[in-house]
Amino acid sequence: MRIDIITVLPDLMKSPFEGSIMKRAIEKGHVEVHFHNLRDYTANNYKTVDDYQFGGGAGMVMLIEPIDKCISGLKAERNYDEVIYMTPDGETLNQSTANTLSLKENIIILCGHYKGVDQRVRDLFVTKEISIGDYVLSGGELGAAVLCDAIIRLVPGVLNDETSALTDSFQDNLLAPPVYTRPADYKGHKVPDVLLSGNFPKIEQWREDQAYQRTKQRRPDLLED
Repeated sequence: MRIDIITVLPDLMKSPFEGSIMKRAIEKGHVEVHFHNLRDYTANNYKTVDDYQFGGGAGMVMLIEPIDKCISGLKAERNYDEVIYMTPDGETLNQSTANTLSLKENIIILCGHYKGVDQRVRDLFVTKEISIGDYVLSGGELGAAVLCDAIIRLVPGVLNDETSALTDSFQDNLLAPPVYTRPADYKGHKVPDVLLSGNFPKIEQWREDQAYQRTKQRRPDLLED
């Protein structure tokens, strides 16, 4: 998989990819991540990538020309499955979307900034718009990092135990059940006996029941789906 991230803050984008699972995925060659500074695609001497809104109003708008040059340049080199724009009014990221995107080969992620991008960017180039929640950040960079983490950990070979991702919350519209580790008894707080029984069919049934009950209590909307 190759992910190209277009941003006005490439230094901010790089740090999440320099540790943990995303770093290992890149080092093992399972994923390529490339950062493109949008200011490199403007002929303006001041390297500006934004301007005032037509019609007035507060906030600057990202220009279409440098975005066009960047995306068109990338597309001239390879085919892309998706051009994703990170925006508060996009579809809310969920596990199903992450699963689908993890199967793609090449993805472009455009990070919004200021008041957003010229609408023509969305009309002409963007194939998918994603939000990480009902709130507004200073830019799309942190959202892009969240999206990449959700996708990359699902790419085959990235996790040491690939079955781990299959038991994560939301994979089957349920929250994950409680988990325990040593010691079995900590100051009188004991691990449920069934987990120590060695009876794996019973353990799996216990986990399914616990996942259902936890989902019913905390996220009943998932059961409706």
